[in-house]
Parts: sequence; C-alpha cells; structure tokens
Amino acid sequence: MKKKVMLVLFALVASMAGFAQVSWNVKGGLNMSTYIGDNSDNSKFKPGGRIGLGMEYAINDMVSLQPSLYFSTKGAKYSGSAKIEGITAKGDVKINQMYLELPIDVQLRFNLVDNTNLIVAAGPYLAYGIGGKTKISASAAGYSDNTKVNTFGNDKKGDLNLKRFDAGINIEAGLEFGSFLAGINTQLGFCKLMEGNSPKNANIGIFVGYKF
Repeated sequence: MKKKVMLVLFALVASMAGFAQVSWNVKGGLNMSTYIGDNSDNSKFKPGGRIGLGMEYAINDMVSLQPSLYFSTKGAKYSGSAKIEGITAKGDVKINQMYLELPIDVQLRFNLVDNTNLIVAAGPYLAYGIGGKTKISASAAGYSDNTKVNTFGNDKKGDLNLKRFDAGINIEAGLEFGSFLAGINTQLGFCKLMEGNSPKNANIGIFVGYKF
C-alpha cells in the first residue's frame, strides 16, 4: 500500500508539468551507506548505488520544486571476533536493502558564470523496501559457513525482517554545466529499521545527471 501511495504522489506532482516551466532529469551515482542511532556503533559503510528520474518545477529563476523517483541500494556491514577456550571465531554480516525512493526537494540555483550554476537542494524523502539479501558468514577452527536470508522478508522465521517503510531528509549540492549535472548528496533516516532499540539508515554519495 505504501509503495502505491509513493507512486501516486509522484504521478500527481508530475502532472503539474502542464501548468508551469518544467524540465526533467536523470541521475545516477554511487553511495556509501551505514547505520546511525541505537546499536549502530559497530556498523561499517557498505557501497551501493542510486538511479532515477526527476522533475524540476520552476517557481522562479532561483527556486524550484524537485520530486524524483529512484531505485537505490543501502545497508551496512558488521564484523567481529571472539576467542572461546583458545578458539577464535569470526563473523561478518552484510545487509543489502533495495528501495523505491521518493525525495521531494526545494532547490536553490545560484548562477556562477554563463551556463554554470551552483545548486543546493533539501527536502523530505519517502522510501519502500522492495528486496535485498543479508549475507551472514562465520568461521572458527578451520570451519566456515555462509548463509543468505531475506532482508525484509514477510515475518518468516530466519529472515531479518527489517521494516520496509523509511523516511528522512535528503540534502544535495552540486553544479550544473549546461544540461549536465554533478554533485554530492546525503540522507539521514528518521525511521527505526526494527522494533525496539534499532538503528536508522544513513548514506552519502556522488551523482552525475543530465537535464532535458
């Protein structure tokens, strides 16, 4: 249901294209994601990616509204070891989360020189988890074991069963070179990934894009 709501919201905002000065863009890039908040002290960055389509609704020459729809990958990595009766046991967990993501940013544009603008944008985002696997690896005394489970799951025993819905703040800064875009972005999640003392999503990334 929440995934359908996100798609409807994007369609409604995109319908404004017939009533104002509107441009479209495609963006893609790489990100490094991790966890923040409760029980996140030992989380490490995990590489991922993001690609999507955006619409820019120009309010005036400086201010615009920019909703976008992305496919993005997030998550985190954990690793640790312990020595029990002289035997060292090691474990690694790599959590992969795939989302449909809807940021709605207010963007400011500052002209630097001809055909080159500084852009700064910020706003809320909504996201819905659509898939992903969590890989659990363990080794001790020459033995090893690898297991994969569903990251979100459907309350099945053995799955990680993270909450699918996420929301937070999206911040971007970059440059426009004519129709080409390049910049950095970061996101801070506001929603706990599980019940109780649970971490939240966070990531930082770089992107390139093209306006048309």
